[in-house]
Amino acid sequence: MPLRRCYPSDLTDEEWALLEPLIPAPKPGGRPAKVSRREIMNAILYVLKNGIPWRAMPHDLPHWSTVYHYFRRWQKEGVWEKAVQALVRRDREREGRPASPSALVMDSQSVKNDGKRGPRGNDGAKKVKGRKRQILTDTGGRLLKVFVHPANEHDKWGGRALLAGMGLSLWPRVRKLFVDWGYRGLKETASSLGLELEVVARPYAGVRGVWVREGAEVPEIPRERGFKPLPKRWVVERTFAWLGRNRRLAKDYEENPRVSEAWVYLGMLRLLVKRLARAA
Repeated sequence: MPLRRCYPSDLTDEEWALLEPLIPAPKPGGRPAKVSRREIMNAILYVLKNGIPWRAMPHDLPHWSTVYHYFRRWQKEGVWEKAVQALVRRDREREGRPASPSALVMDSQSVKNDGKRGPRGNDGAKKVKGRKRQILTDTGGRLLKVFVHPANEHDKWGGRALLAGMGLSLWPRVRKLFVDWGYRGLKETASSLGLELEVVARPYAGVRGVWVREGAEVPEIPRERGFKPLPKRWVVERTFAWLGRNRRLAKDYEENPRVSEAWVYLGMLRLLVKRLARAA
């Protein structure tokens, strides 16, 4: 335990035991590390949960420049993504499932940008000026991959880039991909990766409020009112809700989209570590 009063975002002993093997240890030789890896992670998670600027780091946590150095270094080394993938496998096995899913779900979320420099655009459909977060999850809503790009770029383009960087060799059982209507142009891309694309969305013509698969006949029934979750794809909306509990993810505060992706991975990392520690 840290030698200070704990913050709600701090890792417990059980959570740190799960996470420690996934965080790079100090290199042998040279001067000993002055700041523990656990305190660095506690500081990063404090920023994630509370959405503060780096320079507003509390004085009883490590200096913000030290924490930012390790955050960016591990982001560039792919530590956050690899840690989430390892935790996803472990959480699936905890439920008695194979480590690799057999089906994926894809969707996007448009979020406002705080006006810093960097790529951004206007999503006219959702009236949001900022960026899109394209994510792939398993059917339990566990994040496997994220790709951030300007909000004015079409989901088809973002989805293609997301699939291209997925690394399906890590998930050998995947055969199915559930998407909404905006990704219907990805059939060839999905087929080239050995995936069967299934579009589950509202029809653009005919009866509203009825869920149909692409190519299916729209039934002639009265119009329904109110919200209904889309089959298979509702888990992605729940994942966005899980991530939204972290104030750092309420908007996109980053100049670099790759840094934005790191925060999304950290949001899922925090959730999975807490879930696994609770189940232990």
